[in-house]
Amino acid sequence: MIAASHDDGYWLGFDLGGTKMHAGLFDRKLQPVGHRRKKTRGHEGADAGVERICNSIEKLLVELDVSVSQLRGIAVGCPGPLDLDKGIIVESPNLGWKNVPLKDILEKRFGCEATILNDVDAGVYGEHRFGAGSGARTTLGVFPGTGIGAGLVYEGRIYRGRKSSCLELGHIPVVPNGAMCGCGRRGCLETVASRLSMSAEIAKAAYRGQAPHLMRVAGTDLANIRSGTLAEAISDGDTMVEKIVRDGAHHLGVAIAGTVNLLLPDVIVLGGGLVEALPKLFLEEVQNALGSHVMPAYEGAVEVKVAKLGDDAGALGAAAWIRHLVEEKTAKN
Repeated sequence: MIAASHDDGYWLGFDLGGTKMHAGLFDRKLQPVGHRRKKTRGHEGADAGVERICNSIEKLLVELDVSVSQLRGIAVGCPGPLDLDKGIIVESPNLGWKNVPLKDILEKRFGCEATILNDVDAGVYGEHRFGAGSGARTTLGVFPGTGIGAGLVYEGRIYRGRKSSCLELGHIPVVPNGAMCGCGRRGCLETVASRLSMSAEIAKAAYRGQAPHLMRVAGTDLANIRSGTLAEAISDGDTMVEKIVRDGAHHLGVAIAGTVNLLLPDVIVLGGGLVEALPKLFLEEVQNALGSHVMPAYEGAVEVKVAKLGDDAGALGAAAWIRHLVEEKTAKN
């Protein structure tokens, strides 16, 4: 971390994850000043979790010799569902929190503007402004992992529903009467293209003796079949693992092609741990699917890229978003 200067205000972006939280402080040009990461411990309850958020922010400010009065805005990227207008975490299954008025709590505690936004939207906004989507008019971000997160920045603004975030690409129905999804419906994209669904098929293959390397290093326990494990197994010749991952990536690409036909983004940004571990594979499969399923008039109109910002995208995107909202509000007044 570097010492902060006092000649202007600061923007605080916070990435609230199911296992980790990340606070980032940025100057008036959104250059990083310092970061603080710690475990979320959502199981301790919403009150304790909110206090950890506030303590993380306060400790970061102290470390950087920045006073609370210098904060111009705070934004927290959160898992949803969210009430974006009221700034309430309606329910976060991964954290076990319900009806948490985070916006009001932060504004009272720190005396500055605050907002919440979907965590994937924060990451996509970060990539749109400063990463792989920089310079694009419209950026679609897709992040396959345990589930499949997606977000859209359209003409500089995060695309959203009336009260909540949208772009639930992982729950587009792709297999009629298919496998049960975690959302309670059947045949969603997540049942064939998430890391969890692919890992389940790979565990079956390992049990049948079709993935010997993966069986040696991870067995059939889904908790041990991580993104890096899959990449290692493919590199070491587990052809069935590669086939299953390519099939999942192709399903993802077909769904993205439908989204392109609907929204025509300039840039598609692929991110998340699975893409980071296997970037070439995912680029190939998604680009092949787009070539086969995007309507001819749109061929060549979309560029597919791998995310550039990694774990910093969420905090940076959140900080940039609250600055955008505050400056927009100031301009209107």
